[in-house]
Amino acid sequence: MTLLGCIADDFTGATDLASMLVRNGMTAVQLIGVPAADAEVPKADAIIIALKSRTIPAADAVRESLAALAWLQRAQCRQFFFKYCSTFDSTPAGNIGPVADALIEALGCGFALACPAFPANGRSVYQGYLFAGSTLLNESGMENHPLTPMTDANLVRVLSRQTEATVGLVPFATVEQGSGAIRKAMTALKEQGRRYAIVDAVTNEHLFAIGEAASQHALITGGSGIAIGLPANFRAAGLLPERANTAALPKVEGHTAVLAGSCSRATLFQIGTARDHLPTLELDALATPDADGLIRRALEWADGKLGQTPVLIAASAGPEQVAALQEKLGRDAAGAMIEHAMAGIAEGLVACGVRRMIVAGGETSGAVVGRLGVSRLRIGAEIDPGVPWTFAEGRGPAMHLALKSGNFGARDFFLKAFTMEGA
Repeated sequence: MTLLGCIADDFTGATDLASMLVRNGMTAVQLIGVPAADAEVPKADAIIIALKSRTIPAADAVRESLAALAWLQRAQCRQFFFKYCSTFDSTPAGNIGPVADALIEALGCGFALACPAFPANGRSVYQGYLFAGSTLLNESGMENHPLTPMTDANLVRVLSRQTEATVGLVPFATVEQGSGAIRKAMTALKEQGRRYAIVDAVTNEHLFAIGEAASQHALITGGSGIAIGLPANFRAAGLLPERANTAALPKVEGHTAVLAGSCSRATLFQIGTARDHLPTLELDALATPDADGLIRRALEWADGKLGQTPVLIAASAGPEQVAALQEKLGRDAAGAMIEHAMAGIAEGLVACGVRRMIVAGGETSGAVVGRLGVSRLRIGAEIDPGVPWTFAEGRGPAMHLALKSGNFGARDFFLKAFTMEGA
């Protein structure tokens, strides 16, 4: 029986969500893209369909998300989850609002909560404002994001710009009172005609309470943090058995590598930390604005280094360099060039025997997984909150992959990931 059917708007977010569910006792399988109508349904408590829909046109994101929902409905999932980033990455035109609107209409549920909070990674929502650590989102560096610059931390306002429906708030004082008060507040908002409730959350205890309050909701929307309370609901209903370990993965042997395409502060810090310990190549896309040239440069550099230690190849850059590249090539063309280059590098590294790979950045991860022909990921143990190792299966060789959101992970993430047992 599939308990939870999930739709994620990027690949790293999907593994983030799956990791949260596995940590709390569910088995989870991540599928890459919408499966064929007659595809076999994996045997897992949760199925996560990973889309690359965060930054595509809203109409396309809606179409793909509805196709994913239809497949999950055929798989007879009991509850549905629309997963987006804990930094609510989107633009005034979408895609969170339009996709959520379409899912609500398709399910006929009329209402959904929205909560991107993930306290373990410093994301909290207070009085409707999203914080990254102690900093408002629009002052955290996300205002410089090359694709989805976040210039407003007020989630009620942000979501209201993306939907014609009205958006309410379940504030901190209510959340502090527990699941009963949260459930009552959401019911009141729905009866007032609100389609959405932004729900405050500052601690894991808040997330557990919100999850319990939403046990009967057809649709939940949010970051992976909100999923922390969902397994307990299924367990209380007698639908989820207790399990000792749902994170064990098959062993693989081969070389190790890190590919970083994210330009987030967290990833830039991680590259800086790893630079002193690992062979590191930092590609200069501004000097060589040609994907094939970058691929050749990276693979020539890696030749002879593989097998000694993990190698790190980065196309990440600070805001000024990103802006300069976008001015030179255009925003979309610059992003597409980097994605094409990183995907080609990944393909070349796998051909050279790499079987354990970290990919940093949502768009980069999507490009790499697509090029490698990965169709399914089994979720393993977490490296850091929100970032698990996975066992990747598809048309290429089986391998371990870690798909890291640019914003996630401690500074030593690239160093400790390959020292984990079973990595």
